[in-house]
Amino acid sequence: MVRSAFASVLAFLALAASGAALAQPAQRPPNPVVPYASGHGMVSAANPLAAEAGLKVLKAGGDAADAAVAMQAVLGLVEPQSSGPLGGAFMTYYDAKTRKVTSYIGREEAPAGATPDMFLGPDGRPMNFGTAILSGRSAGTPGVMKMLGDAHKAHGKLAWQGLFGDAIKLADNGFTISPRLGGFIANAGNKSPDISAYFTKADGTLYRTGDLLKNPAYARSLQAIATEGAAALYTGSIAPQIVAKVHAEPVPGSMTLEDLKGYTTRISDALCQPYRAWIVCVPPPPSSGVALLQALSILEKTDIDKRGPADAQGWFLMAQAERLAYADRDRWVGDDQYVTVPLKGLLDPAYVAGRAALIGDKAGPAPTYGVPPGAPRAGKDNTREPGGTSHFVVVDGQGDVLSMTTTVETVFGDGRMVGGMVLNNQLTDFSFAPTERDGTPAANAVAGGKRPRSTMMPAVILTRDGKFFATVGSPGGNNIFAYVLKTVVGVTDWKLSMQDAIALPNLVARGDAYGAETDLFAPGVAQGLAAKGINVGAARGENSGLHGVLVKDGKLTGGYDPRREGEVLAY
Repeated sequence: MVRSAFASVLAFLALAASGAALAQPAQRPPNPVVPYASGHGMVSAANPLAAEAGLKVLKAGGDAADAAVAMQAVLGLVEPQSSGPLGGAFMTYYDAKTRKVTSYIGREEAPAGATPDMFLGPDGRPMNFGTAILSGRSAGTPGVMKMLGDAHKAHGKLAWQGLFGDAIKLADNGFTISPRLGGFIANAGNKSPDISAYFTKADGTLYRTGDLLKNPAYARSLQAIATEGAAALYTGSIAPQIVAKVHAEPVPGSMTLEDLKGYTTRISDALCQPYRAWIVCVPPPPSSGVALLQALSILEKTDIDKRGPADAQGWFLMAQAERLAYADRDRWVGDDQYVTVPLKGLLDPAYVAGRAALIGDKAGPAPTYGVPPGAPRAGKDNTREPGGTSHFVVVDGQGDVLSMTTTVETVFGDGRMVGGMVLNNQLTDFSFAPTERDGTPAANAVAGGKRPRSTMMPAVILTRDGKFFATVGSPGGNNIFAYVLKTVVGVTDWKLSMQDAIALPNLVARGDAYGAETDLFAPGVAQGLAAKGINVGAARGENSGLHGVLVKDGKLTGGYDPRREGEVLAY
C-alpha cells in the first residue's frame, strides 16, 4: 500500500533538514573522459537526454538560446524534482561578436497580493516549513519560459515551435526513470496528491528506477507552449489552470491572471568584476552573484594562487572567504528593485581589504556581517533555501555562451502539478520572519511583486580583453556559492581542467558550520584544517550538480558533476 502523503512529507523534510536526503555520494568516476571541440559546439547538462536534445539543436544550426529551450523542455520531464516550465531561472549570456555579457533573470515573482506576514501563523510566528512548502501560497509567478522566450527572440536562429520535438516525443512515448529520479520517488513519491498520482502505477505501487514513465499531459502542455509561445503560461490556455491550482487548499495563494500577464524578464548587463587575469560575470540581485565576486576579491589579497588542492592552507583561505561573504550576503542581498543592495560597497576595495584582514592564522568564531559603504538599515535574515535545482551550459558554433541555473525550489516544488508540470514553491525563499524585533525589515522580506533572493549564480569568466575563458554554475540551495567558488578557484588559481575543478571536494563554510566531502580531500588536508581550527563534518544539504566549459589551448573542454547523472557532448 502507498504511504500516506503526510507521513511521506514529514519523512522527506526531516531527511532534507539533516542533509541526509540530498547529500548523495558520487556514482561515477571523478575524472571521466570528456570530448574536445574546436570551432563547433558543446553542451553539458545534468541528464544525458537533455544534453542530447541540446546538441541536436546545435547540429541543426541553432545557437545557444535555441539549445537552452530544448534542454529545459527535456529537463522538466526527466528531472521534475529539479526544474520545469513552471519554475524560474537565472541565465548569463555571452555574445562572442560583441563580447558583451547579458543577464536574463527569470526568477519567480510574488503575486501583487503577497504580504510580509504571509508565512506567519496566527500566533505571529513563522509557519511550519513543510506546511508552507505544500501551500498554494508558496508558488511564485513562474519565469523560466518567459525568460527563455525573450532570450530566444534576442538570439535564437531556429523557429521556436520546432524546439520542443524531442521533449514531446519523450513525454508521449515514455522515458526510463534514472537512479536519481527513482531515489526521489522512493523518498518523496507521495509528497502530495498530485505527485503521488503521477508516480503511482495502476497496481498501487510506486514507479522505480528503470521503469518507463509517460507524461502525455506534459506533452500537451509543451505543444501549447510551442504553438502559443511562452504566452501559453501567462495569457493563454494554461494560465487559468495555474491560477486555479494556486488557489486550491491547503493554504491557498493569491496569484491572479493579472500577475501572470504582468510578469516580465529582467534583462540587464551582467555584474562583472576583475579577478587576477580574468573578469568574472554573474547576474545582479536577486541573485547572490555579488557574494562570489566579493569572495574572489578577498582571495585576491591572499596567496591561494600559490596553493593547490593538496594544500590545507588553500582550503582554509577558501573557507574563511566563504564565511565572510555569506555573512554579508545574508544581511544585505535582496531584490534590488525593492531594497537598497550596496553592490558597490560590498566590492569596494577598502571594504574588501578590511574583510580580508579578518582572516587570521586560525579559524575564529563566526564572523558578523560588515557595514559596506552605502548600506541601508536591514534586519536579520531568516531565509531557508532547500534544494531542487539544475544547471546546464551551452557553447554554440558562433562562440556564444549560455550558462543557466533553473529550479522549482524544493524537490518536486510545492507538490502541485498543472498540465503534467510541477509548480514551484519559490516564495519560501523569502525570509519567513520579515522584520527584526524593532521592526527593521529584512532585505529578503516578502512583498507583492518582489522576487526572493537566490544563491543561483551562473558565471561566465572572460580574459581581460573580453574573450571567453570559462563558464560554470551549479544547483545546491544555499551551498551553490561554495560549489561555484571552489570551481572558479580551481580553473583560475589552481590551473585545473574544468572536469578536475568540478570533481574537487566540496567545502561549505557558513557561520560556525563546516561541511565537506572529507573522503575526497588529498591526504593530510582534513588534518591540516583541524590544526587551523576547522573540524569538518559531513557534507549537508543538496549536493552539487556543477556543469562547465573551459577554453584550453584554443579548444573547448567540458565538465560535468560526477555526483549526478550528467553528460558533456560536443561536435
